[in-house]
Amino acid sequence: MKITEGQIREFNENGYFIARGLFDAEEMKYLLEVAEADPMFSAAGGSKDAAGKQSRISLENYAVDDIYSLFVTSRRIVDNMETVLGDEVYHWHHKMMLKDPHVGGAWEWHQDYGYWYMHQKCLWPDMASCAIAVNRASKENGCMQVLKGSHRCGRIEHGQVGGQTGADLEHVEALAEQLELVHAELDPGDALFFHANTLHRSDDNRSEHPRWTLIGCYNTKHNSPLEEGGHPPYHPLEKVDDADVKPRAKAYWEQSQTAGTSG
Repeated sequence: MKITEGQIREFNENGYFIARGLFDAEEMKYLLEVAEADPMFSAAGGSKDAAGKQSRISLENYAVDDIYSLFVTSRRIVDNMETVLGDEVYHWHHKMMLKDPHVGGAWEWHQDYGYWYMHQKCLWPDMASCAIAVNRASKENGCMQVLKGSHRCGRIEHGQVGGQTGADLEHVEALAEQLELVHAELDPGDALFFHANTLHRSDDNRSEHPRWTLIGCYNTKHNSPLEEGGHPPYHPLEKVDDADVKPRAKAYWEQSQTAGTSG
């Protein structure tokens, strides 16, 4: 999948674009079923929202030999990231966001660069993320919300909101009066590409359906952090060709099925 001129324009003007059907149904079946059987996620923790609810999150700072790294290093994401950011990118981190039915908490308004500036001291906001819907993301189960065009306001100061780090609410409320709020409802395999300064949040999951999202985050070659804090400096990213995603995902799925049977 190669992004269009229209999607590039959307990213520059709005701070995001949605790539529908970035991964097909078979690819998503393998990813979902491997994730559902993965014991790593049962112990995953997370930060509580202002109401005390909690979503689980499992984060990895390095791409490794597993199905999650396979997806986030695929050319259909990485090549397009390099197009919108105008430079070679490398793997910053990836994470699985697990918002369980009824108990999965909200995420407060924030910019990703708010974290990465504070903690790793990245000098430039030349960073972006791609959120892949592993199952359907809807208003009811707490899909991501963005303030359209908010990336153009620059970095906002961040502080503690509940158990999370959130953007200064005075700035957020003023921007919300001027900018359109968009609910990014996604079907499995759809992906939201968004700039590191785009303000975003999500509601808690009030439905009977889980909302699982795999997010790959990318930094540009010229923007290595001054303080690593667990995040790596620039290193070349080994891209996975689009045609290799499905057979390799199937192989990981087969391994998981064998492990489940033998266990």
